Amino acid sequence: RVPAARTARAGLLLSVNASPYERLKDDTRLELVRKRAQEAGCTTAYLAMTGGQDELVFDGDSIVVAADGEVIARAPQFGETCLVLDLDLPSAAADAPTGVVDDGLRIDRVVLSEEPLPAYEAELTGGYADRLDDDEEVYTALVVGLRAYVAKNGFRSVLIGLSGGIDSSLVAAIACDAVGPENVYGISMPSKYSSEHSKDDAAELARRTGLNFRTIPIAPMFGAYMDSLGLTGLAEENLQSRLRGTLLMAVSNQEGHIVLAPGNKSELAVGYSTLYGDSVGAYGPIKDLYKTSVFRLSHWRNRAAAERGETPPIPENSITKPPSAELRPGQVDTDSLPDYPVLDAILDLYVDHDKGADEIVAAGYDRELVVKTLRMVDTAEYKRRQYPPGTKISAKGFGKDRRLPITNGWREKA
Repeated sequence: RVPAARTARAGLLLSVNASPYERLKDDTRLELVRKRAQEAGCTTAYLAMTGGQDELVFDGDSIVVAADGEVIARAPQFGETCLVLDLDLPSAAADAPTGVVDDGLRIDRVVLSEEPLPAYEAELTGGYADRLDDDEEVYTALVVGLRAYVAKNGFRSVLIGLSGGIDSSLVAAIACDAVGPENVYGISMPSKYSSEHSKDDAAELARRTGLNFRTIPIAPMFGAYMDSLGLTGLAEENLQSRLRGTLLMAVSNQEGHIVLAPGNKSELAVGYSTLYGDSVGAYGPIKDLYKTSVFRLSHWRNRAAAERGETPPIPENSITKPPSAELRPGQVDTDSLPDYPVLDAILDLYVDHDKGADEIVAAGYDRELVVKTLRMVDTAEYKRRQYPPGTKISAKGFGKDRRLPITNGWREKA
């Protein structure tokens, strides 16, 4: 319809838009609006919604661009804003064409009005709103997405299992910013394998943020199951996670909180999670965030708090210690997975950019590692299907963006 605006000699083109947020999409959007304004030959206003709907976030960022592509005004990101502008537009042409003018657009009549526009109380009169840096932009998207999901589904409070690790700590920080710490409930559920520093880190997070905190050890429950079943190995490890999941859902049912799942995109990609354990919940705030980004955003959130003279919410030890599920003595994530910077780089190529094994190896990664990683991704599809929704921040999140069969007969060969 843009060429039709030029043919009709329009003075202003309005584009009312509900384009979902994706990381780094704002720069692409700006160039697109500039191009469309030049094609239309008139001032163009890109009016974008804000808020959240299920997994989608809408980031606002409305833009007004002159016919030559110059930005006249740009609204803030992620906030509802009344942006009032005085635009010097050409007079409407009384002899503007009618009928089908271009690209299937039909103009039946042209109305010229001298009536003044209604007055609005402006939050921003013209100007160019400050832009968020990349980390603040992603973090804000996660906050807005969670806040919208909780509020629009009729909940007031959230419940998180706090392990003292970085994932649950970041989820807790996001939740406190989204719904307020008084509406965030955290439960530490230590087992006999939980380290003292992990228990201390969970309590320290609660102290820093002001969220509601309690400790419920799972050792008695675990002992009862083991006496009855005599589990070993992976079955014993997964039992601990499932006991925690059952406990969280029981408290959720009793007290009315919505449970948040703390899994990140790296874990979901390779199936490093326990069904009906750490995957329980109604929403996964960091579901589309790779582990390396979890670290980066945690650093950013603490730094932002310090710059404002506030207490950084995430304990430093939660960020610096080696990630571990603590389901057996001395366990760390790298027992089962490559180092996260390497893993995430491979996953980004395979999941987000649809590269095959040969292309990833050509990019400089070990073939055996690549094939193993891709096999883990392919075989974990059944777990991802059962994971709760979560805020989408990338062009290809797990779920609707990446439709693959659970059952398939092919496997990538080394």
